[in-house]
Amino acid sequence: MPTYVFKGRNRLNEMISGEKVAASQDELRDMLRREQVVLTQASEKGREFSIPKLGTKKKVNAKELAVFTRQFSVMIDAGLPLVSCLDILAEQQSNVFFKDVLHQVRQNVEEGSTLAASLTKHPKVFDSLYTHMVEAGEAGGVLDLILQRLSTLIEKMVKLKRSIISASIYPAAVVFVAIAAVAIIMVVVIPQFEQIFLGLLGPGEALPLPTRIVMAISGFVAGWGGLAVLAASIGTGVGLKYYYKTPKGRFHIDTVILKLPIFGAIVRKIAVARFSRILSTLLSSGVPILQSLEITAKTAGNVIVENAIIDVRTGVERGESFVEPLKATEVFPEMVSQMVGVGEQTGALDAMLGKIADFYEDEVDAAIADLLAMIEPALIAFLGVTIGSIVISMYMPLFTLIGKLAGGGK
Repeated sequence: MPTYVFKGRNRLNEMISGEKVAASQDELRDMLRREQVVLTQASEKGREFSIPKLGTKKKVNAKELAVFTRQFSVMIDAGLPLVSCLDILAEQQSNVFFKDVLHQVRQNVEEGSTLAASLTKHPKVFDSLYTHMVEAGEAGGVLDLILQRLSTLIEKMVKLKRSIISASIYPAAVVFVAIAAVAIIMVVVIPQFEQIFLGLLGPGEALPLPTRIVMAISGFVAGWGGLAVLAASIGTGVGLKYYYKTPKGRFHIDTVILKLPIFGAIVRKIAVARFSRILSTLLSSGVPILQSLEITAKTAGNVIVENAIIDVRTGVERGESFVEPLKATEVFPEMVSQMVGVGEQTGALDAMLGKIADFYEDEVDAAIADLLAMIEPALIAFLGVTIGSIVISMYMPLFTLIGKLAGGGK
């Protein structure tokens, strides 16, 4: 059997290394696991062989997390021990980074830590929303139910995000094709016509004004002007990205986004749907309302909405009802405040928030569909008018020339 040179981390999170004889890398991993060591790197002694380095892809997407959570809930409901569930699910992961994280969680649980405490050590994978819900599930003895709700929540968030991305693909593609088509015409086609027209002009003659304008734009785009515009566009995009990472920049940009005529309303509906869904799930899982509001604020996705939720939490902490500080924020629609008030009075706030989330998720789908129905003809009309104007301006000198030839032949 081959000898492997390995590196790993022990239960104290210390890096250790050594050599072991094993039939395969999986057997080596199992041997080290029994010694409470998590394998991070291995190579066969005498020739280059290495397992993929754990952490090559240091990311777990929402879909992977949703599938894991759904499978975890089913296994817990079936009565499998927690350590066995984590071990089986870890081996099923194709994402090496996620597999490593689950092995570490399994080791911590095996050493006596709670599942929530073990998950908290990996905030890049399991955020505060996830860990607090698991903590509530462990405390109430309903971990399987909490995991089911959590997987449903993640799936709904993934669906909402996917619908937004899908809706933006078509307009983006049309805009790209339009820009590419106009750029090719300006850079390649127009200069050819320009040479022909200049050769046909007589002394003292000038091209029609629209033709001169199009040629001037063509000369600008084909020269350094086009590169300058492209560089300025890229620079502006990069600058806005870095500016958004600053607290001041994020505040200003999020404020502008919410005030946009059409897109602002859609962003607001998305924020309300997300707020209602997450808060409903947290409250129904037994997480205290102040803690639920704090977690929901962190996952708002918009700093204006986040500040509004924090204001609501402050009001509730002072002893006010949920509705009054919610109305005072002026971020959430009146209907949301009314339904929350009813839910608070009837003691069914979590259920009412769930209904609000359902309503606004449908509203987002409808708003996106309406936006697409409006954008499609507008983009086609813009493309038609732009290309048509260029074509007409190029044909105008030809019409003038044909008229002169026809007049000279009489």
